[in-house]
Amino acid sequence: MGDVKGFLKHDRELPTRRAVPVRLLDWKEVYEEFPEDHLKDQASRCMDCGIPFCNNGCPLGNIIPDWNDLVYKDRWHEAIERLHATNNFPEFTGRLCPAPCESACVLGINSDPVTIKQVEVSIIDHAWEQGWVHAVRPARLTDKKVAVIGSGPAGLAVAQQLTRAGHSVIVFERADRIGGLLRYGIPEFKMEKRVLDRRLAQMRAEGTEFRVNIDVGVDVTVAELQEDFDAVVIATGATLARDLPIPGRELQGIHQAMEILPMANRAQEGDWAVDEVEISAAGRHVVIIGGGDTGADCLGTSHRQGAEAVYQFEIMPQPPEARPGENPWPTWPFIYRTSSAHEEGGDRVFAVNTIEFLGDDEGRVRALRYAQVEQVVTDGRMSFEPVEGSEVELKADLVLLAMGFTGPETNGLLDQFEVALDPRGNVQRDDDWASSVPGVFVCGDAGRGQSLIVWAIAEGRSCAASVDEFLMGETSLPAPIAPSERPLV
Repeated sequence: MGDVKGFLKHDRELPTRRAVPVRLLDWKEVYEEFPEDHLKDQASRCMDCGIPFCNNGCPLGNIIPDWNDLVYKDRWHEAIERLHATNNFPEFTGRLCPAPCESACVLGINSDPVTIKQVEVSIIDHAWEQGWVHAVRPARLTDKKVAVIGSGPAGLAVAQQLTRAGHSVIVFERADRIGGLLRYGIPEFKMEKRVLDRRLAQMRAEGTEFRVNIDVGVDVTVAELQEDFDAVVIATGATLARDLPIPGRELQGIHQAMEILPMANRAQEGDWAVDEVEISAAGRHVVIIGGGDTGADCLGTSHRQGAEAVYQFEIMPQPPEARPGENPWPTWPFIYRTSSAHEEGGDRVFAVNTIEFLGDDEGRVRALRYAQVEQVVTDGRMSFEPVEGSEVELKADLVLLAMGFTGPETNGLLDQFEVALDPRGNVQRDDDWASSVPGVFVCGDAGRGQSLIVWAIAEGRSCAASVDEFLMGETSLPAPIAPSERPLV
């Protein structure tokens, strides 16, 4: 514990966001540098709790009090060693995770929690700047080969762990670049891709091989993989987007979020000019259907592309400003939050449901009709009933569907593997992360369903331990979670 009175002397503080008119002119990350003395003050707020609930709030089991103390004492090298002991990619979680650890912080019972996420990202960024992050080569090599399908956070985590265990690991990615949703789903203003690229360079130096533009089940058959590799890990994510099958859905100008977001990211990669992307919000009246993180990503993207007006619809009622009594600490608080994208503009509309899309003579969407809804619970089942007389028509010449994902795509790869699915449509796995097919394992959203990056990394690490034990009869790799664990977020 750095300062026994730190939590009494200092209020919670976060880095300043760049001014909205300035940051909308580029796609760079939105936060200013956070002064080191301010960071140490924040680390000193850690209370040396008898039971550090933050550790349990984090799926990775990050040893948070330890590295808070080390940062306060200016022992940065030890801090990154402690952080890397439980998290392969703290630069990803430190930028993208909603921080369930902070929701579980004991200080948060009656005050603002410790800024754990900011301390985390500061440690890893400092380590990169100092040249402390380097390739970790295995002490010995085995003769075992592992194929990892998918290069999102789960696939990268399992690949790095197995490579460091001495196995020959090849990651197959159907896109043209490695990274999965980290590459093409997360906008540049939330995480610049240089952050991803430097970690991939480390993994290549460690011996992990990446192969892009390979759609397993099409370009290479499942039978070929099973013949060539001793184990296969499915880490393809939950990429089947939830649709909105209402009248007018066939109109032009209605797109899934994962149609516009990859295009915006590709423009930042230099694949084409920003004003040449096929789907753009420039000059348009945009309606985003879905109030979650993906909707906010579409919102920030629309602002930067120059939308005329933006609305974000959410079917749920507006959350309260503070924890309600039925949502106690240390569970995840369902409260009203304002992301950087919301700060930049647009109108958030709660408790509404879209009824119909309306088109023009050329078959393009021109407006939509929506109605206010009331949340009704009958016999334990929740539904949303329209409020009589509340229907409204709203101009919309670009509609983005950001309503989440229903599970992994089942055509092609999963059909060829003939793996069993659970009742929710995800790939079924046992307590050893094994699918119903011998030698085939699954981790991340493909088995869990749509979830958080921190769960994906935790699952990748645990799955790697099971694969290593399957191949070698024993393992020394850590396994932070079990498949049966469900997220509180």
